[in-house]
Amino acid sequence: MKVIEKIQAAASANDDRVVFSFEFFPPKTEDGVENLFDKMERMVAHNPAFCDITWGAGGSTADLTLEIVKRMQNMVCVESMMHLTCTNMPVEKIDHALTTIKSNGIQNVLALRGDPPHGQDKFVQVEGGFACALDLVKHMRAQYGDYFGITVAGYPEGHPDIIENGLAPEAAYQSDLAYLKKKVDAGADVIITQLFYDTDIFLKFVNDCRQIGITCPIVPGIMPINNYKGFIRMTGFCKTKIPSEVMEALEPIKDNEEAVRAYGIHLGTEMCKKILASGIRTLHLYTLNMEKSALAILVFMRPRSRDKKLQEEWAVPLKSVEDIYEKFMSFCLGKLRSSPWSELDGLQPETKIINENLGNINLKGFLTINSQPAVNGAKSDSPTVGWGGPRGYVYQKAYVEFFCSPERFTALVEKCKQFPSLTYLAVNKEGTLKSNVSNNDVNAVTWGVFPAKEIIQPTVVDPASFVVWKDEAFEIWSRVWANLYPEADPSRKVIEEVKCSYYLVSLVDNDYVHGDLFAVFNSI
Repeated sequence: MKVIEKIQAAASANDDRVVFSFEFFPPKTEDGVENLFDKMERMVAHNPAFCDITWGAGGSTADLTLEIVKRMQNMVCVESMMHLTCTNMPVEKIDHALTTIKSNGIQNVLALRGDPPHGQDKFVQVEGGFACALDLVKHMRAQYGDYFGITVAGYPEGHPDIIENGLAPEAAYQSDLAYLKKKVDAGADVIITQLFYDTDIFLKFVNDCRQIGITCPIVPGIMPINNYKGFIRMTGFCKTKIPSEVMEALEPIKDNEEAVRAYGIHLGTEMCKKILASGIRTLHLYTLNMEKSALAILVFMRPRSRDKKLQEEWAVPLKSVEDIYEKFMSFCLGKLRSSPWSELDGLQPETKIINENLGNINLKGFLTINSQPAVNGAKSDSPTVGWGGPRGYVYQKAYVEFFCSPERFTALVEKCKQFPSLTYLAVNKEGTLKSNVSNNDVNAVTWGVFPAKEIIQPTVVDPASFVVWKDEAFEIWSRVWANLYPEADPSRKVIEEVKCSYYLVSLVDNDYVHGDLFAVFNSI
């Protein structure tokens, strides 16, 4: 799906939804790549509209960018956009990149001229290549028609090449705007801006674009400040204006990285609030491959409608843990539309296949937050369990993730001995891990077979990722659910008791043909 279609769909919904996205860059090592995908998995759980991956200066990461974007689209299962630059890229290489991502179901490209290669000061057109992003946009539309959604860059302060002594001359700024309009007129659907820290400059830029007839969505690029030296280096490279009040706030704390990060979250949040108040409902977060600041800024962006729904459905008096069982069961049966552990509205189609089973085990004290039914060779375009595009077949092992008391977990472990196809991982808030698999085991629970492709495995269960996820899973009890109640409300105590004493458990039935995941719960 194209990014423009996602933005338009959100706009037509006529609610307070915010469309947000994350940007990543290719790490330099194999371990770095794997760590990045661990972060992506956690961040994608927050339901971004898309994620994008950069193209290194001078095309230095071309092959790695291609590999990462394919994995993002088909394994992380997030709508993915690839940066593509003209630097050191003859048209044959550009077409190779475009045909590669097209064959992998990727429809979104951010078309850029690109920075000069390392060690060079100026962009030089390569023989047989393009001189600018406009040429690249024209080529994509001429050769690939309407297949790709094309995004281009906008520069609220003017392109760095035209900025002199911290300011772009007015004539050069207007010329830059006119060039941006040419890119849009040539076929670009969306504009994402260069980073900025003066929100008024961005809002003026949007108005200036509208004045010359640019009507497509203009998405602000927000880069949280994570550390002082990196901030100074990045703003210097991009020639970004730093408001005096920002420097005044940073100067006394510049050697305290935690304080700088906290201020960066505050500043990013205030910038986003002002942008949203102006009527713009799309935000693009430059993560620099770091998750904490970007996710902290997202907390305030959770739709007010979702907060209201959580308040209505979950902020009810809780006298005992049995009241908690009742809430979880009601969500699984579709009686509630919201859950503290889900950003989605209601149940997913595949969950409805097993929702009665889920309701039954929740009432027994196995409080489910994630699940999937077994699937054995369903068509990949199935409206309930399909993914990955047409002409393929998909497979799933049934699994369920839940919280339960130590007593129920002990009973479950004993019962699992009668079901050799079941594997489990369990961890408490303190990090004590129990399982019947080794620490190095990786269990593919979802995979797909598609024409002319290797087997795609978008979902795996493994001890390392599970232990990382547990921190957030337990924290939601207090940060989201308990916070719906007044400070002294006794319901908070019930929630905190569960958070502090229960296990988080992942249970997989590895027999996806004849297995019955829920049979193990029958006599517990």
